[in-house]
Amino acid sequence: MYERMLNKQKMPNIEEMTTFCGNNAERFSLLNEWLVSTFHTEKKVVFPYGNKYGWGIGHYIRKKLVCNIFAENGAFTVMTRLTNMQYETIYHEVQKYTQEYIDKKYPCGNGGWIQYRVICQEHYEDIKKILGVKCGKYD
Repeated sequence: MYERMLNKQKMPNIEEMTTFCGNNAERFSLLNEWLVSTFHTEKKVVFPYGNKYGWGIGHYIRKKLVCNIFAENGAFTVMTRLTNMQYETIYHEVQKYTQEYIDKKYPCGNGGWIQYRVICQEHYEDIKKILGVKCGKYD
């Protein structure tokens, strides 16, 4: 379960990625649309970071990476980096599931990376809070 699209030789289109997400296809689509409409991100189909990550959609603001959203079988994972201060602004507004991701972030500078798997509506709402902070909604 949660396999990713790993065939580097065959670039999927966004519709194929969406379908691959199964029960979370609508959330995958809605999150991508929300980032574009709310924060005017530019989206691009990408195969970043090597073979284990697979195909995803990169979102950028003025060429700066906001996040990568990786299509998975039945889910999707959002990879993003925030500062410790940004994480702190929403820490007590998110579920325990989300707090555990923040607690176990991969450290980088004054903050760190998370790879946040979305499998239900509550996770979807929390990743929107995280990305809202990333894009300056809570600054």
